[in-house]
Amino acid sequence: MNPSRRNLLKIGGLSLAMIPVVALAAKNENMRTTMKYKDSPEGDKACATCVQFVPGSGDLGGCKIFPGDTEVSAKGYCVAYAKKG
Repeated sequence: MNPSRRNLLKIGGLSLAMIPVVALAAKNENMRTTMKYKDSPEGDKACATCVQFVPGSGDLGGCKIFPGDTEVSAKGYCVAYAKKG
């Protein structure tokens, strides 16, 4: 195998490996709009205290209601809020 073909295969492999990472770092704007999501709490109701919230790193996490969205603020709120019991 010549060096240029080897480099092409390496770059191609790395590109394929990055696809899930890029896909995970996303916002589901349509669902956010539908569920009236905002980055601030509604009184004492915040994503961090909701059963749907999936904690992530820092202040951001995911939500079971917003598939593929990994940028949900722990301080956010939407109409699907359901307090943890």
